[in-house]
Amino acid sequence: MPLLGGIRPPIAVLCVLILALAGLTAKVLGPGGDPVVPKAVLSSQQHFAEDGAIALRASIDERVTDLRRTATALNAGKPAEPEDVLSDLGRTYQKWTGTTVVDLESGDVLAARGERIPLAWLDKEVLTGKTALVPRMVRLETGDVRLMTMVVLDWKDRPQQLLIASNSLSVPPITLGPFRTMAVVAKDGEVLATAGFEQSEALNSDKQREELDFLQKQMSDLSGQAAEHTEQHPVTAKEPGSRGYPGVSGALVGDDYNGRVATAGYASLASSDPEEKDSVAAGLGLTVVAMLPVVAEQSAGAADRELYGLIAAGALVVLGLLAAAVLWARVQRPLLRLFLESRRLARGDLTRPVGTFRGGEAARIGSALERLRGQLGGPGGPGGPGGASAGKPGSRLRFGIRAQLVVTAVLLLLWCLPVGLLLNRTDDSVSVPATMVNDQRDRTDLVSDRVRRALNEAQADLVSASRLVDVADRDATENMLKDALRKHTRYAALYVVDAGGEVVARAGGDPHDWSDDKKLPLVRVSGEGGKKPVLQAGAPVPEEKGVTLVGEVRIEFLNSLLKRPGLGEVRVVDPKGRTLAASNGFLAFEDLPREALTDLVRAGSVQVGAGPVENGLLIRDGGNVTVAAAAPFSGGGVAADIGWTVVSWQNADRFQITAYEREDRSVLAGLLGLAAIVVCLGWVHLVVARPLRALATSAEKLADGDLKSVLYPTYHDEVGAVVRSLELIRQQLQARRQNQSRRPAEPRPTEPRPGEPRLGAGGR
Repeated sequence: MPLLGGIRPPIAVLCVLILALAGLTAKVLGPGGDPVVPKAVLSSQQHFAEDGAIALRASIDERVTDLRRTATALNAGKPAEPEDVLSDLGRTYQKWTGTTVVDLESGDVLAARGERIPLAWLDKEVLTGKTALVPRMVRLETGDVRLMTMVVLDWKDRPQQLLIASNSLSVPPITLGPFRTMAVVAKDGEVLATAGFEQSEALNSDKQREELDFLQKQMSDLSGQAAEHTEQHPVTAKEPGSRGYPGVSGALVGDDYNGRVATAGYASLASSDPEEKDSVAAGLGLTVVAMLPVVAEQSAGAADRELYGLIAAGALVVLGLLAAAVLWARVQRPLLRLFLESRRLARGDLTRPVGTFRGGEAARIGSALERLRGQLGGPGGPGGPGGASAGKPGSRLRFGIRAQLVVTAVLLLLWCLPVGLLLNRTDDSVSVPATMVNDQRDRTDLVSDRVRRALNEAQADLVSASRLVDVADRDATENMLKDALRKHTRYAALYVVDAGGEVVARAGGDPHDWSDDKKLPLVRVSGEGGKKPVLQAGAPVPEEKGVTLVGEVRIEFLNSLLKRPGLGEVRVVDPKGRTLAASNGFLAFEDLPREALTDLVRAGSVQVGAGPVENGLLIRDGGNVTVAAAAPFSGGGVAADIGWTVVSWQNADRFQITAYEREDRSVLAGLLGLAAIVVCLGWVHLVVARPLRALATSAEKLADGDLKSVLYPTYHDEVGAVVRSLELIRQQLQARRQNQSRRPAEPRPTEPRPGEPRLGAGGR
């Protein structure tokens, strides 16, 4: 009999799985203590650093792209004086610390604005070869590092000029929140710029200065560690199959001071698309580090939780052993006895009657075997087919093998259901760290700033392109619009509208109405009642009264800006709280799903001090805990005054908080128990129960005289062995019947003829 077949393997596997699950339960449901810093806080710092890296990368790439776009527009137009070039550049984009125009033949400085740009780093390698005009980092005499971006101004009949623009590698101007600091780190771990540290002169005590020195030292140490981690390849740095941020990111834990632990998230600058190769910022080797000191968690009730884990594990062992005992006593033992009895009869040992069985399929097969023993000529057995019926069971299916499987499953479910559904359950009283609410608010404000800057950039691009619009030459204007639409994927359509609202030239999708009312903002939304909101940005065409270059920004572009891991559902809403864009699917101009979110948006739009401010909220309702935040547009640019708000929310059960982790572990333990039940008992049902029920039916038919049906074993196990024995018995019965039919009949005595003496009569 094969060792891997029959009833023994599933029972053994069930015992092994129960013992393994009991050990896992004792380990994960009864930990010795809570982590000093919750995983949710560390993940939040990692996501914050990723947001900072995205903002810094986008800022650097946009500055480089804007300068190159400006040079392309200038080279396509009439020659301009260097002073005029820098003046127009400063009016259109206020983003460079210094700009300079240099004559490439003589090396003279023709014009300069803002911070003085040193030229000692300019050499032949910078201007020629494969790395010509590639932006690079340059250290100033003051020790600060600047990113130098260069483009060539080339007009006919004029010497080539080099336009250089410098900008600092400072921390992106984002809301850091209280106590958080952020740094930009080079490849070697050098901190290039920081934000969030208080000046030591502004501190009031030596203790505060000591804490500041501690935090600065922690930032330096953690930045060095982060620079080492970001040297990995983004693919090898992640777990197999994981997605998310395209660069290298993670979280670090530093030392503690005065009851607070320094935690940091880091993220390398990476392209928004892994296949994108032309990101200047992604090739600079920079890393953004966000550090936040958090209060250390105090472990409470560790001994009780460990005891609960041991009790749960012990209960599982007890119930599992009972379930295995049921299978052993009511399934395995009767099946092995049937195997021995059937083999004995098949070998011709008919002296002893077949033992009795306790109902079910075993009793049916045992009764059939006893009847077959009598048919084979065994002493004391039934005389043949249809003979004595003493061996027939009173109930053919009473407490069969399926009932035993149900009893076993019920015993195991007595542990799985309470553990999975009742143990470590949470409600709306779960304690959520204040850091999570603050981070939700600050990250929402960061997304709001990102969307606002994107709209400002879109309008600034239109201002730059409007200088190339020639109303008199429609073909040239449309070619320019098509070229701009091909370069800027954020637009769905570009068109020029005259003072009467008529479209003069167009490219892309169908244009929508545009009003030249000065009371309306240059960035506006329309299309109410349609499938999508229509987001338009406009720029007046110079020297053309009433003519406007209009660009329709794709809603999908805004949606892509809102998708950030660890932030939940994110939406952009108008002043009435109607949805304009969302990280997930949405209906145009639909209201927010909860009244509390609408109230949060209204509260954030209230003018406080210099303007509206972001707000965070912890909502406890119906057993659920939700973290929400709203950040209205604020700052500069044409998009600052349109009254839009970015609102985000997510369920707290997504956080890696100890209470939710225990609940998830309990549910996982219950599911693993259910999986063990399905696998092992399903195994028994398919391999043993179904063939055994079929065997009982075949055995009864054979005992009733059906000698024509050949019996074939389904599996080579105990049930299969009984089937083979019954087939041998069937063949013996068939041979016995054939022998009886072939035996010659006994001669009958004949009557004597008249006058002949009767044989056997007495006398002489």
